[in-house]
Amino acid sequence: MLAGLAKMTHSLSPMSLSLAGIDWAGHLAFAPGKRLELFSLGLEQMQQLWQNALPRPTDAPQAPAAKPDRRFADPAWQQWPFNVTSQAFLNTETWWKSATQNLPGVSKHHEDVVSFMARQGVDMLSPGNYPLTNPVVLQKTMETGGANLQQGMLNFLDDLGRTSQGLPPAGTEDYVVGKNIAATPGKVVYRNRLIELIQYSPTTDKVQPEPVLIVPAWIMKYYILDLSAHNSLIKYMVSQGHTVFCISWKNPGVDEATLCMDDYLALGVEAALDAINAIVPKQKVHAAGYCLGGTLLSIANAAMARDGQDRLASMTLFTAQTDFTEPGQLALFIDDSQLAMLEAQMRETGYLQAGQMVGAFQLLNSYDMLWSRMVSEYLLGERGKMIDLMAWNADATRMPALMHAQYLRRLFLNNDLAGGRYPVRGKPVVMADVRTPIFCVATYTDHVAPWRSVYKLHYMTPAELTFVLTKGGHNAGIVSEPGRKNRHYQILKREVGGQYLSHEDWLQQAPREEGSWWPTWSNWLKERSSGPAVTPPTLGSKDYPVLMDAPGEYVLEK
Repeated sequence: MLAGLAKMTHSLSPMSLSLAGIDWAGHLAFAPGKRLELFSLGLEQMQQLWQNALPRPTDAPQAPAAKPDRRFADPAWQQWPFNVTSQAFLNTETWWKSATQNLPGVSKHHEDVVSFMARQGVDMLSPGNYPLTNPVVLQKTMETGGANLQQGMLNFLDDLGRTSQGLPPAGTEDYVVGKNIAATPGKVVYRNRLIELIQYSPTTDKVQPEPVLIVPAWIMKYYILDLSAHNSLIKYMVSQGHTVFCISWKNPGVDEATLCMDDYLALGVEAALDAINAIVPKQKVHAAGYCLGGTLLSIANAAMARDGQDRLASMTLFTAQTDFTEPGQLALFIDDSQLAMLEAQMRETGYLQAGQMVGAFQLLNSYDMLWSRMVSEYLLGERGKMIDLMAWNADATRMPALMHAQYLRRLFLNNDLAGGRYPVRGKPVVMADVRTPIFCVATYTDHVAPWRSVYKLHYMTPAELTFVLTKGGHNAGIVSEPGRKNRHYQILKREVGGQYLSHEDWLQQAPREEGSWWPTWSNWLKERSSGPAVTPPTLGSKDYPVLMDAPGEYVLEK
């Protein structure tokens, strides 16, 4: 029954939303001071709007113009009556933000949920979303005789047809996995029911002694780190003389429904390390994990430290959280009621549908990923240019029911890893046991893994920790190749057992560097090399023979 309800509500729990609404409305009813504050704010906004709507004498002194909201930055929005409608919308947005925040007695989670839902409702009513109230659309319609609306309808029908047939968005056909994305030469040298392990072909005469293992997130395909030739992190690292291996996760279906987090450790990270140790014997491994892959790698490293295994030369984390007390906006969709509904739905299908996570991310950034796109493509009739990063983002994957439920409950909901309660093969692990040097990258505008949350790793382990904060978001901050304009980062190293700095102090003390952080990471790995460069290892080995060319089979699964 719960699974049926999930289908009707797109997996949003009405009970969770209702509880949040009751918590907020109930406390607002008994907060006369807050209601008076909102009443006064409303009157002030109405007065200001009325004054701005009245015509002014041409010789009257003009107040300095404030920087317009980016949603209404076009000069056409400054003309009457559109200046009034846009300001009324911004006033409404401000009023609801004030109404749903800082209300005494409301739990933080309920406050965030109510504020989020209010923002979604207000965003939907923006005058920019409708042709008769958007001056840019009206102007384009007059200039083209309505051709923009005709083309917009064709775009809408094309998107509708693609969605009904399960096809990717328009323009993704220009990016073919194995041809112009995920095309760095290499071989699949190992395969089990969960992963393929890719070993990339060397391009230098000598390589660093220690190989690099990349553990991507299983929520998306691995090739976010191997996009086009000019912005592939994997290709770059190979060109810098590193022997690079990368896990390619299987796109799970019903047969993988019972795989759990321990399976992702054993069949994923640990199996990959076994293969690498056979192909590059007697060498430790520099392991790097991206997003959820970084969290999994952290757990694996803590388990190895607990069990006395010394297999890693270093650990690198890209936008990966180990403490989930402030996990970002995804926490809006995670509470007991929400997870119960999600688990019921996954038990019925065996996995989490790929589109569900994509839809959640769209809601978290609704203006950029939903409304602005609809206005551009359906009202202005202008198809946005598809880029490799967008094509990758449309290539979503499923997640096994049991593993995903464990991940959400143990990490997001209960924060077991930070609390020393996370079990690996029945025994808890703690990050305090980790002693390998760490290179940790966070991004300024990450709404999935906020940098202040990623920064909490500082108080979870005494290991040497080099923390990098780079310009960009969760994906664009990582895909930050050398030569890209307007890139910069801050970096500061904490020695083993060094004194803890708050994130505010770190932000003040960490020096700023211009350009990409990629060369810094490559050099950081080389500085922790055990010796001079060596002849590249063979592709595969006797026990791990080459199975096929990269990118393999699993990345192509739909």
